[in-house]
Amino acid sequence: MKKALYKTLYFLAYGFWYLLALLPFPVLYLLSDGLYLLMSRVVKYRHKVIRKNLKSSFPEKTDEELCHIERKFHRWFCDYIVETLKLMTMSKKQLMERMTFTGTEELNRVLSEGKSAAVYLGHLGNWEWITSLPYWVDNALCCQLYHPLENEYFDRLFKFVRERHGALCIPMQESLRKIIQFGRSGKPLVVGYISDQTPFWWNIHHWIQFMNQETPVLTGAERIVKHTRQVFVYGDVTRTSRGHYNCEFRIIREETKGLPEYEITDLYFQELEKSIRHQPEIYLWSHNRWKRTRARFDEYFEEIDGKVHLREGKEMIY
Repeated sequence: MKKALYKTLYFLAYGFWYLLALLPFPVLYLLSDGLYLLMSRVVKYRHKVIRKNLKSSFPEKTDEELCHIERKFHRWFCDYIVETLKLMTMSKKQLMERMTFTGTEELNRVLSEGKSAAVYLGHLGNWEWITSLPYWVDNALCCQLYHPLENEYFDRLFKFVRERHGALCIPMQESLRKIIQFGRSGKPLVVGYISDQTPFWWNIHHWIQFMNQETPVLTGAERIVKHTRQVFVYGDVTRTSRGHYNCEFRIIREETKGLPEYEITDLYFQELEKSIRHQPEIYLWSHNRWKRTRARFDEYFEEIDGKVHLREGKEMIY
């Protein structure tokens, strides 16, 4: 019964999404404008989280400046929603006009030498449109790591949209195995890593200063990159105008195998912070990025032989 319900909801969601995606951009942006008024003035979507994140990240800014960034964030975020909906029906031509890439010459050089590339990105700009990268690289297999949704039908829906333009989705828990498997295809890989999420307590092995705050960071991507000798590339995303983005590729380290532990992760967050400070309104401030603190971690957990364990007498926290 439950499966039948989910299946019905899947078809309804697919149909509704498809109909919305058929609307032209001017109409979608009118919808975005209405959604902006609702989210920023009426509902005040995640206002406390957004303001806390902004205030902690930019202590030098006045309340008026922070309000200005928050308003621009809401406008961009509503655009991001309708732009992601539109992805279901966007053509190759539309995407190549609206999501451009620079620095592809160096990326293609690396790929022509038979090397694979790790493209580090953040929740910045429209990361869903980055799935159009296969149109810009030569003779390579593009893929991205993602967290599958619990509902298999909705996971299938989002996966279908993300793979429409040739980039494959790799479930996070299968990442290393799949990357090694794809690497045997004879083509070099371009793997997209969005690594600025908040790690679970038991995945915290490294802390950095990021946006003026002590921050726990994911390090699993770095281990994969070094194990598979991928070239470390940063994708600097900017919004050039409404509905138009550019991603500039910069090779940070061509040889990664022997790099010191956490160097890739540290360099990635340094690059990401520069991008955020350049255009703060297009970063995902509504995510409660700094909810896990070092003091809380030290109180409840300890790391023994590279693994995080709950301290004796403590109950698990989430």
